[in-house]
Amino acid sequence: MKHHILLSISISISIIMSRSNTTVTLYQELAWGSAKAFRTFVPPPQDRIPITWHTAPYMLVQFIPYSFMSYLVQRPDTHLIRLLFLPTLIITALHSSYGYVWLDPRYNVFNWAAALFSFVLIGKGIDLALARTGRHKRGEAAQGTMSTPASTAKNEPDTTGSSSSSKRHCATLLPLWLRDALELIFSMRGLGWDFGEGIYTPPPNRPQDRKPFLHATLNSFLVNFLILDIVEAAIKLIPGVGDPFGGSIFFPGLPPPTRYVVSTVIHVLTGVALVAGFGMVYDLITLFAVAVLGHSPKSWPPIMDNPWAAQSLHEFWAKRWHQLLRQTFLVFGGIPGRKIAGDFGLVLGTFLASGLFHECTILAMGREWDSRVPLFFLLQGGSLIGERIWRKVTGRRVGGFLGRLWVYFDIVILGQPLVDAWHKRGLGGGMVIPPKMSPARLLLTSAIRRLMA
Repeated sequence: MKHHILLSISISISIIMSRSNTTVTLYQELAWGSAKAFRTFVPPPQDRIPITWHTAPYMLVQFIPYSFMSYLVQRPDTHLIRLLFLPTLIITALHSSYGYVWLDPRYNVFNWAAALFSFVLIGKGIDLALARTGRHKRGEAAQGTMSTPASTAKNEPDTTGSSSSSKRHCATLLPLWLRDALELIFSMRGLGWDFGEGIYTPPPNRPQDRKPFLHATLNSFLVNFLILDIVEAAIKLIPGVGDPFGGSIFFPGLPPPTRYVVSTVIHVLTGVALVAGFGMVYDLITLFAVAVLGHSPKSWPPIMDNPWAAQSLHEFWAKRWHQLLRQTFLVFGGIPGRKIAGDFGLVLGTFLASGLFHECTILAMGREWDSRVPLFFLLQGGSLIGERIWRKVTGRRVGGFLGRLWVYFDIVILGQPLVDAWHKRGLGGGMVIPPKMSPARLLLTSAIRRLMA
């Protein structure tokens, strides 16, 4: 009897060990297969395909599922097929970000730009796929029936289906479904769409008549171009920071007071370059849309509202700064965060998503991970919650002169590690304006070098 018991125990242990080994082996195979599949569309940096005239078109494959989903989301009963198309969009977008590379160090910043673009498509694609009832223009009685552009549509139902005053010059050249799909594809703030409801739109700062508007936009473009050109040329002259391989804004050879004065100057110059760069690109697109495509000037409100004048972080991030990626960050983190922790989760999730977005995309430059980037954005979310607590405790909003000092402390002082993380990985050394198109490079840089010599 004793031998039978021992035999049963040993058999049971063998079965358990066998099942355990099978489970471990299955887990290892699944992990190995998942890693192998992941590396198929996100290869290691050394296996990325160099970008040439022959390979560049393959980076645009992500547009096929994204464009199809932009069409489907305005058609009824397409929720399931949009969900099925989402993995294709994510895979092609990730491969466009991390599967191809500009090898010239001067163009490395374009790798970051390509990843930013792809991650925006992923965020918008997730939003399009999860929108159970689709997307529609505000005031549209039924999807795909309003012929006016969304950005100029009124907020009441369109009973006639047309508005001649808002039609564009090319309206008769393209069918309505294609015009709507194209408008949704390139809509970032969601102006006139259901997902853009509640977003802050800066008041017009230019004449709304066509010719004066184009003239003012052209002047704005030239001013932003010259500011960006001068600032970029100045940053290129800073040792290390202006190198394509990167360098810190904190110079250890300088005494602490001078070191932080220099880092603050570099930080502010970087901020000026970002604001001018956003304005320059937006002005150029606006000129094309209004002059060539016949868009209404009302469809192109300002992209920013003088961020330097913000008197609270809420005002800065919700109104003064651009809102182009608002929906993207809500999809990636804000909406899931709200389901987990309410309004606090919404704020922290949105800013955490922003930080991860900026850091994951800069990995496309082939640089190492830097936690200071997501940490900065997470701190911004915490500071916003602090402003809300301040209002509940004191009954007063953050504002005035002290509020502006608070904003400058958060952005200019606490933001320096963020900018240092960017410049250490070559942001300042990347080519933004080609030297042959740069008045500052041709005139100012040579003059400064002669003075220094």
